[in-house]
Amino acid sequence: MDKFLPLDQWLGSTRRDDHLVAFEGETGLTQARLRCDVQRLYAELCSQPGERWALCFDSSYRFIVALLATLHAGKTPVLPGHCREAQLREQHVLFHGVVTDRPLRLNCPVINPDTPISSINALPPIPAGAGVVLFTSGSTGRPTEVFKSVTALDQESAWLADLWGRELSDCRVVASVSHQHMYGLTFRIMLPMALGLACDASLIQFPEQLAAHATHPLLFISSPAFLKRLDTRLSAPSCRMTISAAGKLDDDIARRAGEWLGVPVSEIYGTTETSVLAWRKHLSGGQPWRPFPEVQFVAEAEGWSVRSPLVEEGECQLDDRLAFNEQGTFSLLGRRDRIVKIEEKRVSLSEIERRLLTLPEIKDAAVITLSRGGRTVPGAVVVLHLPHEPLVKLKTQWRASLSQWLEPVAIPRYWRIVESIPLNSQSKRAWTQLQELFDETP
Repeated sequence: MDKFLPLDQWLGSTRRDDHLVAFEGETGLTQARLRCDVQRLYAELCSQPGERWALCFDSSYRFIVALLATLHAGKTPVLPGHCREAQLREQHVLFHGVVTDRPLRLNCPVINPDTPISSINALPPIPAGAGVVLFTSGSTGRPTEVFKSVTALDQESAWLADLWGRELSDCRVVASVSHQHMYGLTFRIMLPMALGLACDASLIQFPEQLAAHATHPLLFISSPAFLKRLDTRLSAPSCRMTISAAGKLDDDIARRAGEWLGVPVSEIYGTTETSVLAWRKHLSGGQPWRPFPEVQFVAEAEGWSVRSPLVEEGECQLDDRLAFNEQGTFSLLGRRDRIVKIEEKRVSLSEIERRLLTLPEIKDAAVITLSRGGRTVPGAVVVLHLPHEPLVKLKTQWRASLSQWLEPVAIPRYWRIVESIPLNSQSKRAWTQLQELFDETP
């Protein structure tokens, strides 16, 4: 393993030109290639006046190129968390332009890092105070901007390197999670680059793709949803470590995945706002969470807040309920707001409701979560403007419209039409009655 490098030294001379940064199938992408690609994109960005640039990439290698070029150019990378054209148009006020490997048509400058550029300039240092902008759903349903300084990103990687760095020597990094969110940014981009580990530029979408990685020891960055879908009839890859996050991993799924991969699954607890907070290894059922040494949990009247050097404001209130034991470890007891995890994606029920109310046929809406076949899915209770077209046709139209704005897992699977949203004696929505509308007849 290379010496740990902070982000502003990733392009330095410490690593040889033939050092493998990433790979696309059988093609290796070296340190020399990275320097050249970053310099070219840097030159293009310097010719643009905008300060905030959205990074929208399928390829993790091209994302690394854009991240470094943007920071060295003294600009701010913005991670919208998606590549949906319609939503990027709506969010145009959040950035001046887009750097992407997709054929996006937007009303702002769009740069493709593969566009040939003749001039190559020396790179200035990354400015002090530089950082990355991400977004997370707030309780209002509207995206909340979160700034992560380069210093905090480096410090987070250093914590993880202290915990697992020796075990990861010479691993290649493959992932079934996107680099466009905090978890993927940390483990698919920051940690491999800091440790000098080659990462797969492509996303692992199917178990067969994971099983095909049979020639090198792997660090596999995954999620409970993917681990649940593992096909244990396949030949397992050589996996030295598996990390899961973005949702609670059930003990039985962890046990099954660990047996097939040959290594217990390690799990990370954290949020976009706080970065990593705690970890655990699934050696047996019911393992508690161990906070990172620098993280302090503070009990409050309505829950918990956390103090951490990785939090820009120093302290952040948590959406989860915790139960600590005498050893200083803790268990998670569920969430306390209307932000839910569906297929390990953070989904705002308020945001779904807001989008439903933009549809011309819908007068009022309430969204809840339902359990169907062991999965969590959204259900929508809606009040319609009358008259309306046949419901089957409306549902098809609604799903098509919502797909422009919402993740597929956030589009309601089940619908109920009512004359008015039921309220309780305090004129607040009667959530129990809303659930009862979806009760299945035995």
